[in-house]
Parts: sequence; C-alpha cells; structure tokens
Amino acid sequence: QVQLVESGGGLVQPGGSLRLSCAASGFTYSRYCMAWFRQAPGKEREGVAHIEIDGRTRYADSVKGRFTISRDNAKNTLHLQMISLKTGDTAVYYCVANLASGPSRGQGTQVTVS
Repeated sequence: QVQLVESGGGLVQPGGSLRLSCAASGFTYSRYCMAWFRQAPGKEREGVAHIEIDGRTRYADSVKGRFTISRDNAKNTLHLQMISLKTGDTAVYYCVANLASGPSRGQGTQVTVS
C-alpha cells in the first residue's frame, strides 16, 4: 500500500525558513518522479516543485530561488527546503508520487507564514 507521510510544517514569521519532509513507502521510490504541491484556502492547487528520477528539478516561478526540492533514494524520503517565506506561501503542502497508476499524495502538512 502506497503511503506518503509529510512532516515539518508549522507557523513561521515572514522571512523565516522551514524544511518539509515526506516519508514514502509501498512502492519502489527511486523509480518515480516526485513533487510538492500546495493548496491555500479558496485557491487552486499549485505545483511547487518537481524532481525527476535523475535528480533534475523544476520549480513554480513563485518559489524559484527560495525553495529547494531534494530526494534521498536510500531513505525513501523527499524534502522541501523553504527560505525567505512569504505570507503568500501559507498553504497545506502535499507530497505527490507520480506513479504509473496515477498520482498519489499524502495527507499534507500545514505551513502558515504570519
């Protein structure tokens, strides 16, 4: 059974930093692209960062230069380092696995910048 468990969210002041983590299990983690999405109240879900199997990354324009996605295939974990946080970054952040059967996401972790 696929499981994605996010952690690391919290309340932070503008300009602060947070590091989100996602523990993955139930599938061959190293074989799949991974991503972080976020959704703020009343807004559409937004793709934040994506990482390929080979480690190539891409980011939403809104977070470029501030967020860094990384993966540890030995530990089946995904991370999102966030710096210079803004109030507009407030959202629930989800870890997403782009599986062959379709995308699978975790329960999410709340990030509040205030």
